[in-house]
Amino acid sequence: MKRMIVILPAVLAMVVAGCSVFSARTAGDTVVMPLGEEVTVTDGSLVYALPMTVFEIDITAEKRIEVPGPYAAYAAEMIGLDRVISSAKETWSLTDVKLNTAEELDPSKFYIIQGTTLMQTNMLALRKSGLVMDINPDVYNRTVHTELQNRDDYSGLLFPDRGAYEYVATRTDTAYRLVKADTAFIRVPYIVQKKKGMTVEEEAREAADRLLELREGRHMILTGETNIFPQDGAAIGEINRLEREYTSLFAGKTWSESKHFRIWVTPEPAMAGEKTTVFTFSVSRGVILTPDGEGQPVEMEIIPSGKTKELNLVVRPVASQKELALSDRLYYRVPDVAEITLTLGDERLLTARKLIYQFGNTVALPANFIIGR
Repeated sequence: MKRMIVILPAVLAMVVAGCSVFSARTAGDTVVMPLGEEVTVTDGSLVYALPMTVFEIDITAEKRIEVPGPYAAYAAEMIGLDRVISSAKETWSLTDVKLNTAEELDPSKFYIIQGTTLMQTNMLALRKSGLVMDINPDVYNRTVHTELQNRDDYSGLLFPDRGAYEYVATRTDTAYRLVKADTAFIRVPYIVQKKKGMTVEEEAREAADRLLELREGRHMILTGETNIFPQDGAAIGEINRLEREYTSLFAGKTWSESKHFRIWVTPEPAMAGEKTTVFTFSVSRGVILTPDGEGQPVEMEIIPSGKTKELNLVVRPVASQKELALSDRLYYRVPDVAEITLTLGDERLLTARKLIYQFGNTVALPANFIIGR
């Protein structure tokens, strides 16, 4: 109670002083107007802008690549595998979609404050609250994301070891040629070497034999039936690696890689309650950053709450035309809360609630509160 008694005189003194300051203001000392072609910025003027909300959509898609092995046709016959990869295929899937917001300058909402007398304004408080913005805000100094993507995991040979001991067989044979000796012909033998390449089926047979040998050798090491290989985990690890490589010759190889995409969307009041295509997605081609691209559209729907739609209907009554013509009000923007939904067909990808400045209204603080001398 004693604390309230001490503070109350100070508050009353501030109110009286404020009233005496604002009561001495004359019309036309300070002008606040939209910045346009016909407005000239004079020395000592203050330029500010109203904020605008921009959506940053961060998309992560996974590309899955399937490559058949060179011996896929013999998988069931030689090693008993079925449902192996029989043709090369690339498929995409969406793994993550994030929605971030940033406040930028609205190019259609620049204002200028011009005055010939001492101005007193709470611009700093409005700027800290995000209701107005400087013409050089820190939001444009944020980190720039690189557009470089990760390279494929398999940039070299997919199947460096085809599993055969040798791919060219050398055959030695004896041939004869006739040589004339005096009055007769004799047959003289000579050696002929011929090289013959292996067929795909023969290569597959050797790879299958080596694969079965590896499995048998691993079993013997694990059961202690052999002492040829070192009895430790290194031998088992190498056998497992070779087994995977030889199995992929029949079953094929599969790997995945992630790709990141970013889209910036500026919400407009006309988009409220409507579905707008922001990008398209195709299982065969992935993310296409254009609304009219090939694939299924990803649509964004914005439902404003309408909490601020009645603000522009509250008009302070004026006593005269002179007071109506005063332009010493500081304009600022009140954002509205909206629910944002991103959908791909019947699947909902994202739901968020965000503040959108341009879906709110532009209002003005009372003249006797903002500017005075």
